[in-house]
Amino acid sequence: MTPATTIVHVVRHGEVHNPSRVLYGRLPDFHLSQLGVEMAERSADYLAGRDVVHVVSSPLERAQETAAPIAARHDLEVAIDPRLIEAENAFEGTVVAGRRGALRRPATWRLLTNPLRPSWGEPYNRIAERMEVAVQAAREQACGHEAVLVSHQLPVWTLRRHLEGKRLWHDPRRRQCTLASVTSVRYQGERAVEVLYAEPVGELAEQAQPGAGA
Repeated sequence: MTPATTIVHVVRHGEVHNPSRVLYGRLPDFHLSQLGVEMAERSADYLAGRDVVHVVSSPLERAQETAAPIAARHDLEVAIDPRLIEAENAFEGTVVAGRRGALRRPATWRLLTNPLRPSWGEPYNRIAERMEVAVQAAREQACGHEAVLVSHQLPVWTLRRHLEGKRLWHDPRRRQCTLASVTSVRYQGERAVEVLYAEPVGELAEQAQPGAGA
């Protein structure tokens, strides 16, 4: 008997309203900007014709707001999975870059001693483990159909590198995971056999303000 084919789409949320350009991480009350709302709608349009039977979101507002129109297109409720949350980061709540950013302060340099772990936040292997468990749970729920998970850039990118058998530490500037992008994992039974990537919002991602992602 041929194992069931299931596809799990992992979506990064849209642009966030963040005029202060802080690294907001897991902080509450960071919502989609108007552009981010449009991105969420575009992603929902992209997935509207798919066989989606299950939609899951990170508990953070920006992810739930991105998941809402996707679920609405399929007449589904949005489930919440804490394992999809943004990575822990010691710089949370601070402005990191720029002349007065946290990276310029000697007191923070100890956090940068090990980029392979990384020393400033949640270990990459822990992110990969929790994301894979969340994706497998969604795969089981949607067996033979498709599921959508909405998460954040680093967790999505770490999951992809893990599934592709690549080392988890990386240059953040080279992540292929733009705002509202869709990373799709095709399973045969329990085995991931293909990872695809799409940017359904196109030019909208180029309009995003610095500090509006994560």
